[in-house]
Amino acid sequence: MTSIVVGLALVWMSAAPMDGESVDIGGRLELMVDDYLVQSMTGKAELRINRPVPREVAIVHDAPWEGNNCTYHTVIRSGDVYRMYYRGSGLEVNGNNLNDVHPAVTCYAESPDGIHWNKPKLRLNDFAGSKENNIILLGAGTHNFCPMRDANPACPPESKFKALAGLDDGLHAYQSVDGVHWALMQEGPVITKGAFDSQNLAFWDQENKEYRAYFRDFRHEGELGRDIKTATSEDFIHWTEPAFVDYADGRKTELYTSQLTPYYRAPQLLVGFPTRYLVGRGLLTPLNKLIAVPEPRCGNDYTDVGLMTSRNRQSFHVWPEAFIRPGDMMQGHWMYGFGYQALGLVETKMELPDAPLLQYLGEGNTMELSLYAREGGWVGPSCRLRRYTLRIDGFASVGAPMSGGEMVTKPLVFQGSQLVINFASSAGGSMRVEVQDLAGQSIPGFSLADSPVFFGNTIRQVVNWNGAPNLGALANQPVRLRFELKDADLYSIQFTAS
Repeated sequence: MTSIVVGLALVWMSAAPMDGESVDIGGRLELMVDDYLVQSMTGKAELRINRPVPREVAIVHDAPWEGNNCTYHTVIRSGDVYRMYYRGSGLEVNGNNLNDVHPAVTCYAESPDGIHWNKPKLRLNDFAGSKENNIILLGAGTHNFCPMRDANPACPPESKFKALAGLDDGLHAYQSVDGVHWALMQEGPVITKGAFDSQNLAFWDQENKEYRAYFRDFRHEGELGRDIKTATSEDFIHWTEPAFVDYADGRKTELYTSQLTPYYRAPQLLVGFPTRYLVGRGLLTPLNKLIAVPEPRCGNDYTDVGLMTSRNRQSFHVWPEAFIRPGDMMQGHWMYGFGYQALGLVETKMELPDAPLLQYLGEGNTMELSLYAREGGWVGPSCRLRRYTLRIDGFASVGAPMSGGEMVTKPLVFQGSQLVINFASSAGGSMRVEVQDLAGQSIPGFSLADSPVFFGNTIRQVVNWNGAPNLGALANQPVRLRFELKDADLYSIQFTAS
């Protein structure tokens, strides 16, 4: 049976025309975060955003050198250590006045698992007569110090960690051998055109073999003025002329931080979690009214977390819906300053009672994505950072209810011999997959009727037809995929070698 299927496929492919609009995905993992691969959706199928699940409070900023205005967090996994960097600062609302409790400092925390965090006593810097603290930087640059782990294979050991920090004259570059002890790479700024009063990030872009930075500026005054610029560099010192990013489908809000990073499983894709800035929505809670006395803008404006993606680093798809909503009417949620998400996306172990058994049996997946967002602040002695979790690749999906729906891809050119999908369904839901020619006809042996009815929840399901997953005869030629979904979600696809 298998040899007949392969033979029929070869006969069909020899007559199939090449389509100029085919998407060559090779063996890359592709996520369903936009319509990049989508040709059509019918029935109740739709692209939908998937919101992270709030978990425990990861860290409370209650030390005397921290306070209720700690923000601009960065989380990096380096080997077996999870590192967290953030600004330590506090505010005092006193009638018509809003004052800083103390000068800003840059702080450092560590975790063995991304869940349980501690503030090591580094004894590097003095605060109020004591060095028993986790401060790594005082003075200039502490407002928005933003580090990165340099993945450039040519990076020298002394600058294994790098950072950008905004000073009065622009963004300055820092380096570190261990992520704790930092020094300027040069005296003057490396980027000067921008606003820089936000978290300004950079990373090594392995796809394009260059450093890439994203930072805040004002596109214009008034509505939707706060926006994001980008620049590139070969050495982290000399940067190209900054330019505003583009939006393929517009944007509904101003954007403050961007929190953009190459997705580690699919580095051709940038995922970002910008702080969405909502202007002039009005006074909602007693805390808003209190803040509005010294700072009317901050009392009437609100923030939450968005989701944005790009494959070319310049043009972005921004979801109109929030990725993380403020949620319950708790103090420190419905306000300006909620949801400043930490830069960084890390894998952590699921906290499930049967996870060790599943791992022992080789069944299921015991890892998930962790991300972190700020809440609280403005009044009192502290604020906090909450952990959120998301399934791997699970930012968005193509999904349908039980009444069903279908998605057909654009023509795809792939390498490999099997299709692997990341999907989830209810116990009564299902998914089937078909391979089509350019005319939308099923290829013999790979029709819906030949596909098993898949159900369950896995990040790695090998698709087979009549028990055979081999697609090797169709590689390097354009085909379409048709997904039939019932109470199910498709998160990502990838063609791999068997």
